Amino acid sequence: MILIADGGSTKTDWRLIKEGREYKQVQTSGFNPYLLGSDEIESILWKELQPYIDNIAVNAVYYYGAGCSTPVKIMIVESAFEKLFPNASLYVSHDLLAASHALCGDEEGIAAILGTGSNSCYYNGKDISEGIFSLGYFFGDEGSGAYLGKQLITAYLHNELPEEIEKLFRETYPMSHESILDSVYTKPAPSRFLASFSRFINENRDHPYIYNLITEAFRKFYKYQICCYSRHKDVPVHFVGSVAYHYGDILTLIGLEFGITTGKFVKAPIDGLVVYHQENN
Repeated sequence: MILIADGGSTKTDWRLIKEGREYKQVQTSGFNPYLLGSDEIESILWKELQPYIDNIAVNAVYYYGAGCSTPVKIMIVESAFEKLFPNASLYVSHDLLAASHALCGDEEGIAAILGTGSNSCYYNGKDISEGIFSLGYFFGDEGSGAYLGKQLITAYLHNELPEEIEKLFRETYPMSHESILDSVYTKPAPSRFLASFSRFINENRDHPYIYNLITEAFRKFYKYQICCYSRHKDVPVHFVGSVAYHYGDILTLIGLEFGITTGKFVKAPIDGLVVYHQENN
């Protein structure tokens, strides 16, 4: 049996392939090796994944995950997997490769991730040939759910929100300033906490202030994560992730400002990954 996973910071989609056919689907919490250690990842796997699969029978695991961009971070994930899948060959790679396979297939293009975090790469039809160094939710992740949430929370804490938006925010999230800061600076998964406010932003996207917050975030995304590629105006830019899926119309409009042609908008790449591995195993 083969286990395929598309892992983000918020959630992970798992597909079990048996005798060449999709056998089971499971969704667990996400994990990022920049935010969690091997023991914490292993705990999530035992609690949320193992009860639904025969982990001993799995002979290969293909995991594409957020944060799996360096050998050190890959080792953190592999260390957790080794204990759960003792009989499996492990293949841990970056979520950008998952996006590239699912979005571009064997065509040239730019694959962009806009979910809890954000990232991009240039895909030549076979491999990732160019990429950027992700700065994470604190310094980067422009346009992501965490970035949008951070802009909203910053404006709220600085008393810069319009009166009607601030009132609605307080009614929706009855939190003190102290509890907000505590969630960002002392509790685990701060990027996930920040991204949780993207739903509020989407629900109020028609308000001029919120719409401007969204468009400015996407302009920075294009500036720092797309325009860095020399052929960004020559090939389509495809998107994957919950933010991209819900804001495709705005991303298309802002892309035109930069002379960029947008292509596919996919919520999650897992279905494309299943097809890819069915054809290559």
